[in-house]
Amino acid sequence: MKIEEAFYIGYITKTKGLKGEVQLFFEYDEPELLELDVVFADFNGKMVPYFVSTYKLHTNNTGNFYFDDVDHIDKAQPLLRKKIYLPLTKMPDRSNDEFHYEDLKGYLVSDENHGELGEILEVNEYPQQFVATVSYRDKEIMFPLNDDMIVEIDEEESILRVHLPDGLIDLYLEN
Repeated sequence: MKIEEAFYIGYITKTKGLKGEVQLFFEYDEPELLELDVVFADFNGKMVPYFVSTYKLHTNNTGNFYFDDVDHIDKAQPLLRKKIYLPLTKMPDRSNDEFHYEDLKGYLVSDENHGELGEILEVNEYPQQFVATVSYRDKEIMFPLNDDMIVEIDEEESILRVHLPDGLIDLYLEN
C-alpha cells in the first residue's frame, strides 16, 4: 500500500509494560468509528501493516494496542513516534450534512479588513487546530480556522468570510 491510498489517524506515543503494548494518540476526530483490525505504520515512506490483536479506546483520544507478532517491548520500540494510517477504503462514511474544515479547500477567503485574499490551497490539521493556507500577493499566508476568526461560511458561493487579527497579514508581507 502507498501513502496516497491511506488516511492518517494518529501516532504511537509510548510503549506500555514489557509485553509489546503501545499507546496510539488519535488525531482522527472520531476513533470509535474506525475499523481497527489492521493499521499501517509509516517507516520512511514505506507502509508496514500491523495486525491488531486487541485494543482499548480511551476518552482522551488515545488507545492501547497489542499487535500480532509484537509481544515484547523491544519489538514495540521501533513503533515509537511512527505515524499510523488506515486504507482509504476504511474511511468512515460521512452524512451529507456533516461539515469538516477540510471541506474549505478551494473556497475563496474574504477578510473584513483586507478584502479578497484568494483561494484556500491547503487545510492542515495540527494538534488543537486546523490551519488554512492562502496565496496572497505571491506569499503563502496561514491562519487558524476557528470560531473566533470565521465570520461566515457561504457553502453556496464557496466563500469563507473571516476577521483575521490585526497585523497577521502584514507579518507575511513584510519580507
